[in-house]
Amino acid sequence: MVTSPKQPAQRVALAGMLASALLAIAKIWVGMNANSTAAVADGLESAADVVASGVVFLGLWVAARPADDNHPYGHGRFEILAALAVGIMLVLAGVGISSRSIWRIGRDTLPPSAFAMWPLLASLGVKFALATVKMRQGRMLDSSALIADAKNDSVDVVSSTIALIALGLTLYDPVGMLEADHVGGAIVGVIVGVLGLSVIREAIYPLTDAMPEPGRVEQIRRIALTIAGAEAVEKCYARKTGMKYHVDLHLEVNPDLTVRDSHVIAGRVRDALKHELSWIADVLIHVEPH
Repeated sequence: MVTSPKQPAQRVALAGMLASALLAIAKIWVGMNANSTAAVADGLESAADVVASGVVFLGLWVAARPADDNHPYGHGRFEILAALAVGIMLVLAGVGISSRSIWRIGRDTLPPSAFAMWPLLASLGVKFALATVKMRQGRMLDSSALIADAKNDSVDVVSSTIALIALGLTLYDPVGMLEADHVGGAIVGVIVGVLGLSVIREAIYPLTDAMPEPGRVEQIRRIALTIAGAEAVEKCYARKTGMKYHVDLHLEVNPDLTVRDSHVIAGRVRDALKHELSWIADVLIHVEPH
């Protein structure tokens, strides 16, 4: 039985969702009991990660469905829509986290407790491992949603580091640096919001049927012209529908060939492209006289 390339991505997204849930519970509970705004802010960011990973998992699950009459190009766009949803949720989470942290500035008189640092330290290790695995799988599968989730985890490493620094400053000088813990929480929110905007921009790009980078287009042209009978490539378009691209190719052949022979050449070009370039889902070839 052949394993779908989306199944490993789904497993990674599910693992990330479970890990983020445990970290969110730990950081929020410890942060509230330790009176640490930075720890709670980082916990809320992890809680947003749970929802984000859930959206990614759902998007990958829907994207894995085969093509049908209503979706002849497959359901891959749902995977890109999942990435867009993750970006929007991150922006909203960033605004909420920063607002809550800023609101607490000047309102607390009790410094945080040192045990608030433990879940933040645990988050650093777990999130670094998740970000590494997700980014590797996302790039290997060319998954926009999984790469967005990996970037989210990468920012978690940064946000936990900032939360640790802010908390450490307050613990070092509970009187003079009391507000550092709240400021750290606000900075965490800003970083999360900026990441969300970046994810939204990268998700919108393929949704507008933007062409792939020139290097990939050149690969298509080069491979097509290695087939005997393929004289030239007049036009080459490609659009991303999930993890792979659909290619429209205008292939020039000898005008004296029969329709049958022309289509035999076109079929060989299509097979060569799908065999040589794993990121191509299908190729539609229009034959023209050279």
